[in-house]
Amino acid sequence: MRIMGLDYGSKTVGVAVCDPLGITAQTVETIVRKDENKLRKTLARIEELIGAYEIERIVLGYPKNMNNTVGERAQKAEELKAALERRTGLPVILWDERLTTVAADRVLMESGVRREHRKESVDQIAAAMILQGYLDNLSFQGERDETGERE
Repeated sequence: MRIMGLDYGSKTVGVAVCDPLGITAQTVETIVRKDENKLRKTLARIEELIGAYEIERIVLGYPKNMNNTVGERAQKAEELKAALERRTGLPVILWDERLTTVAADRVLMESGVRREHRKESVDQIAAAMILQGYLDNLSFQGERDETGERE
């Protein structure tokens, strides 16, 4: 099953997909929009990628506040979730993404990517980190039997 990961920001959406076996996440692209409230082209591009990669499920980063409350950014993610489900008919899972963009930026910095070039990749890497966290959780759940013990 192919799964898509999305890192939804105010002006960009990072996109990642997993391999056909659902083991690893790979970056795809960053969708850029001029206005935060204009999603039509963004949703159309996501639909194109869903078709190209034969996606069956979407994992959307859910940026809760550090104290676990739902703020404005998380509410925007909930709105995108509803729009994606309406347009694509696919299930959309909200996945806690606290600090993924910070972690993605750190990975790029430690890899020696210059500051001016980090912006181009950080959203894609954050999307891949969100998706990989979800995939790892699925794998972990699959390693347990009904009693919660490792098989």
